[in-house]
Amino acid sequence: MIGIVGTVPDLEFPLVHGPARLINGRLYIEGRDIPINRGTPALLAAALKAAEWLGGVEIYAFLVGDIGLGEGSRKLYAFLASCLREYAFQVLTFHYTQPDVDWSLRVLFAVESMKQRPILIADAGFMYGAKMSGRAPSYDFFTPDVGELAFLADELAPHPFYTRGFILHQNNQVPDLIRRAYLHENAAAHLVVKGQPDYITRGNQVVATVDQPSFDAMEAIGGTGDTLTGLLTVLCTAGCDLTEAAVTAARANRWTGWFADPGPATQVIELIEKIPGALAKAVDQDHKVEGEDPWGKPENPD
Repeated sequence: MIGIVGTVPDLEFPLVHGPARLINGRLYIEGRDIPINRGTPALLAAALKAAEWLGGVEIYAFLVGDIGLGEGSRKLYAFLASCLREYAFQVLTFHYTQPDVDWSLRVLFAVESMKQRPILIADAGFMYGAKMSGRAPSYDFFTPDVGELAFLADELAPHPFYTRGFILHQNNQVPDLIRRAYLHENAAAHLVVKGQPDYITRGNQVVATVDQPSFDAMEAIGGTGDTLTGLLTVLCTAGCDLTEAAVTAARANRWTGWFADPGPATQVIELIEKIPGALAKAVDQDHKVEGEDPWGKPENPD
């Protein structure tokens, strides 16, 4: 079973937890109908679609409403700190929450008290908290974009707002930012740096980059970084090497754009619906028949 932790941008949304379902393009948890725009709902929807393709691994969600003020996040942190040891997960992914050093540590202590330690993935706000707490190496994956990587690379910044300017301006020096993050022990065991290209690391070494297929239109679609983390979450249960899981997730995320043929009005759910075909294409990419067009479109991508 997979656990996914995050928030929805709705102050009235209560703390809920339970099996997640994707039905007719809508997300359902404990009878609640949640729209899929971006953020944790998009991550969950992508994970559910990938799990469907992989064979149906169950996904259990922990959600609360929070618009960045932190009250909902603190409720969620307190619940996890008190109850997480009762669960068993292969992978546990933490997503959008208000960064909080103390609560991040309490949740990590709860994880360490579980009977079997899951693979730990942190993205967005929770990744910030993990770095700020000084326990970044306790996580198996961080999934930053280049701006978030700059914060990880700044050993002096206590919060993303205080990332030093000379580091923020190194967008064309991603490998240097990666080395700097590891030098100061502010990175997880692996990184998936989202960008053009995507960088995958193991330790302080860049072991792969993924830059194809590439679609400029996807840059304007909110939630594509969230879907990549959702794909990674599920592929980490497949029994393959974690680096291989990351590379396949990055490739598949890009192939959703190829199958969806995105335009200005494309929504992230349209990309999510293409995940089964995109995963099949990504997995098959290394096994092409000699002479075949490497970007040849399958007749039935879904």
